[in-house]
Parts: sequence; structure tokens; C-alpha cells
Amino acid sequence: MRGLPRIEGHRRGADRAKEVIRAANEAGVEAITLYAFSIENWQRPPGEVSTLMKLLEIYLRSELAELVKLGIRFKAIGDTLMLPENLQSLIRETEERTAGQTGMKLVAALSYSGRNEILRAVKKAIHSRIDMSSINEETFSSLMDTSLLPDPDLIIRTSGEKRLSNFLLWQSAYSEFFFTDTLWPDFTRDEFISALTDYGIRERRFGAVSSG
Repeated sequence: MRGLPRIEGHRRGADRAKEVIRAANEAGVEAITLYAFSIENWQRPPGEVSTLMKLLEIYLRSELAELVKLGIRFKAIGDTLMLPENLQSLIRETEERTAGQTGMKLVAALSYSGRNEILRAVKKAIHSRIDMSSINEETFSSLMDTSLLPDPDLIIRTSGEKRLSNFLLWQSAYSEFFFTDTLWPDFTRDEFISALTDYGIRERRFGAVSSG
């Protein structure tokens, strides 16, 4: 739209991520998940993928000290074995360095796909020889990448899209949604707070009949 290379949007998007993470932490959000790189994104031009990997590396290296200072715990979800080895190592280091933190959980969905996550959970169950008759929603959830995380209360979808795009398919069964036409590189702290405010006045029913 602005006649700039696509990668410039990714750079601006990384800046927005920093801004939103700080806003979420200040607002007392328990956990925030950013859909940073999907499995489908591997199909993008090699040069763009390489730059995205570099941006992820730069972010983790530059923000680690800040995450520690703020008490934020970092976790990556997704098929991370598909990522470059140096990035895998950096992810492990960031997770280990922040493991003892008790503040907000920052989750990065990297090489992630909701369907892929469900398939990997099924394979875990088979590999672990779990009695299939004993599997229920709780035990299956324990096999997911997000086993130690709460299901998302609110999913914010930017860019005018109104679809999940393979994001947290199992976990989002009763999530609330906030849609905005704003592109992610233009998504500001103020709009994030507006989304939280909008969510705050909704009635969560989790499939039950309204009390109204």
C-alpha cells in the first residue's frame, strides 16, 4: 500500500509486537500469544523467510534482558524443529533464562499450525501408549503445546480478516473475537487497549444460556 518492500512491513510488525507486549504486561494480562510465523509461511519466497528468521533472532537477542527485567516468561509453541538450528538454540536459551519468572507469559507461535499441533498431540498419545479409552478433553489438552497455558479469552484479528487461519484451533473453542481493519504494522497500543476494553464488557457464556 505504501510502495515499500514486504519486509518493511515485517520490521514494523516487530516494533508493534514490542509495543503490544508491554501494553499487555502493564494491563495485567496473564498470557499473550503472538502468531509470529505459521507453517504455511515456509511457502513464502526464500529471501523473505530468511529475513523473517533474522528478525526473530534479532528480537530474541535484543529483548531477553527486558523480558527478564519485566518478569515475563517466554515460551515457543509450534513445530520448532523446522526452524534453523541457531534459532532453536536461541529459543531454548530464552525459555531457560526466563523459566523462573512469575509475571506474564509471552508465547510465540513459531512454525505453528493448529492442525499440525493436534496431529502431533495424537502422535504423542500413540507413542506414549496412552489408553485411548481414558482420553478426554483434559488429557488431550495436556498433550498440546499449550498444556501449561490458559485457553485464550480473546483473539484479536487484524487486517480486516475474519478467519482463524489455523491458529489455536483446539484452544479457541469458547474464545471471544475482536476484528479490526487495521493492518498489524499499524496496530497501536491504543487499539490494543480498546480491544481489551471491548472484551471487558462482554458476557462470557462458554456455550451456556445467557443469564440475561
